[in-house]
Amino acid sequence: MHPLAYAVALAWCGVPLVALAQADAQSAWDAPPALRRSPQLQETLPAEVRPQLPVFVSGDRITGQPDVKAVIDGNAELRRGDTVIRADRLEYTVPDDLALAQGQVHINRAGNTYDGSELALHVDAFEGFFSDARYRFLLTGAHGDATRVDFLDRDRAVVHNATYTTCQRDDSASWEPDWVLRAQSIRLDNVEEVGTAEGAVLEFKGVSVLPIPHITFPLSDKRKSGLLPPTVGLDSRNGLEYIQPYYWNIAPNRDATLRGAIMAKRGIEVGGEFRYLETNYQGQVDASLMPTDSQRDRVRWGYSAQHQGMISTPMGGVGLNLNLNRVSDDNYWRDFGRAALPLRQRLLPSDATASWAGGNMSAQVRTLKWQALQDVASPIVPPYNLMPQLLWRYTPQDLGRGLDFSMVADTTRFEADRALPNPADGQRSFVQAQLSRPFLAPGGFVIPKLQLHATQYQFDNPLVSGERSASRTLPTFSLDSGLVFERDARLLGRAFTQTLEPRAFYTYTPFRDQSRLPLYDTGATDFSFGTIYTENPYVGNDRLADNNLLTLGVTTRFLNPDTGAEALRLGIAQRLRFSDQNVTLDNTPVGERVSDVLLGAGINWTPQWGFDSTVQYNPKTQRSIRSTVGARYSPGNYRTVNAVYRLQRGTSEQIDVGWQWPLAALWGGQGADSGPERAQGQGKGSGRWYTVGRLNYSLQDRKLVDTVVGFEYDSCCWIGRVVLERLQSSVTTSNTRLLFQIEFVGFSRLSLGASPLETLRRNVPRYQYLREQVSTPSRFSNYD
Repeated sequence: MHPLAYAVALAWCGVPLVALAQADAQSAWDAPPALRRSPQLQETLPAEVRPQLPVFVSGDRITGQPDVKAVIDGNAELRRGDTVIRADRLEYTVPDDLALAQGQVHINRAGNTYDGSELALHVDAFEGFFSDARYRFLLTGAHGDATRVDFLDRDRAVVHNATYTTCQRDDSASWEPDWVLRAQSIRLDNVEEVGTAEGAVLEFKGVSVLPIPHITFPLSDKRKSGLLPPTVGLDSRNGLEYIQPYYWNIAPNRDATLRGAIMAKRGIEVGGEFRYLETNYQGQVDASLMPTDSQRDRVRWGYSAQHQGMISTPMGGVGLNLNLNRVSDDNYWRDFGRAALPLRQRLLPSDATASWAGGNMSAQVRTLKWQALQDVASPIVPPYNLMPQLLWRYTPQDLGRGLDFSMVADTTRFEADRALPNPADGQRSFVQAQLSRPFLAPGGFVIPKLQLHATQYQFDNPLVSGERSASRTLPTFSLDSGLVFERDARLLGRAFTQTLEPRAFYTYTPFRDQSRLPLYDTGATDFSFGTIYTENPYVGNDRLADNNLLTLGVTTRFLNPDTGAEALRLGIAQRLRFSDQNVTLDNTPVGERVSDVLLGAGINWTPQWGFDSTVQYNPKTQRSIRSTVGARYSPGNYRTVNAVYRLQRGTSEQIDVGWQWPLAALWGGQGADSGPERAQGQGKGSGRWYTVGRLNYSLQDRKLVDTVVGFEYDSCCWIGRVVLERLQSSVTTSNTRLLFQIEFVGFSRLSLGASPLETLRRNVPRYQYLREQVSTPSRFSNYD
């Protein structure tokens, strides 16, 4: 019966019955089909192709008239493109493209499924209605039921007397979703990927927690305009606060978030953030205003704006970069801990740079002005402002004979903060040229380099000596060299390629007295493997050390012979000084002939384990001066532990530990690893508790400096978070907050206090969000 029914079905797809009856005529099946290569199945069918797609019907019994109407009884099925309809009985009218189905009706359209009792549908237009329907959406896994579904077109539908949840049904007869949205109607728009519920109520654990007359919610990760979940908080500084944000999706490359806040102890605050992304430029602006702060009895405001842009012109690329940050007063960083991240610092830059680059040359004009937020217990000295800086750089690419040359010319006006006593405002101009000839080979390198640095100062006020100007011209010679040896090696049963890389770096700069020159932008560099092989131990251009020294070092690496990945790295370096260094920041000569020893080690024996350390060791005192030792263990998703020990002798000694870990995995319970590893963004299964946090402990002060400790509970369709955050805001004060959040997966988040998710992402190294759509599911993953 089935073969006959299928043959009849083909007749309604465009094969005339008369052709099948002519035994002597050539059949259409005799010719081989014309096939085209396709690298992948199409997720979305083009609109111009849909009307040309054939209709296939099958069932136990088919009757009707070719090219007019087909009636299928028993196991009825209709296919057209990405749409499949199954039912006990189905009628399909060809001229109207209308399908009428009854009895256990099932629709699968591009992976979205509907089940119900009665269907009337124009198949290609996907317009019609479905009675007593149950539905499930592929993209979010959300599902529900309704008394009726009205299909408006291929992308829009209205669901009446509906439920909506992402909780997945189990096999028990008494199953109820942990949370569900019940609404008089839900309008689904798959073009905007937005759902709109009217007359709704949100139920959690069988209790109505939130009546919602009108709400929109996402059907995917796509952005949408509308009210965001409010935030309610309580802390000692602001009292009870309510924050209501509104998201405005202006365009695919522009959006804004407007927010209003009521703080019981302070007053009303308004603000917002605007972001834009264009082909040649991008940026964002964040601003807040509190007209009256009852705690400080003044207007409070702050703004932070960033812009990066570069456009091409016939004369070269022209760029504009802005980083503008300002607040109303010195206590802003202390009182507004949820302000834009740049405004939470005590030293705020406002920086504007216009640049040009063309061929071998580039130039820029820059202004930089600092705002220092002072604290009586811990005052800071703001850097000099650049008002302005003009810079020109020339780097020819093809000098020939293997030579490398570059030249930099700079003139900068430095102005100190007016609150500083005895400012040394003035103009500094310098020209620096360098010429080198690298000799490079697979087994080593030699790079001789010659530099010339000429500087001129003009001061607004006379120096102590009465001078209003000063100049300095200094040459510097350096010779960098190194060798690379390789051999096959075995370590702990593994095969490696081991390298041995000795390096020698010599530099000489003659002495010039610079003790009378101001320190505009100069400071000491960190003593590290990145700076020990350089000509000058200072950054900036106000001090050129009179070095006559040789740096010797050696590094060995164990590399994977197949991938080149580094499994082990060991290094040591030390400076040997041939004469005193008289040019220093505090004018105290350095007479030690040997420097501290720099030791470094890095281990990445497996992808799960990592270790890295740098130690500055003083052989005379036989003690470490500075040490950083860190280790990481990350055996899989949502399991990571990071620990770092930092020592700066006489200044600080701290231990920093961060982690994210399933609680049950600590004692081999439900959260322990059993079965295959789940994909990133899917958690480790329902009913799991996770502990997450970061502790920064001062061994010197014997107290916790920063504390972020929390728990997350993953119940498959909702996630609960509670986080205790205590962050040091100054030497003597700190800010403590208790944050709560419940996330209804695929719907919305409700927070008490600031978002704990933002706190965890900002403070916990390698933190992973329990729900994150890494890839869009294919319609073929739910193919009928």
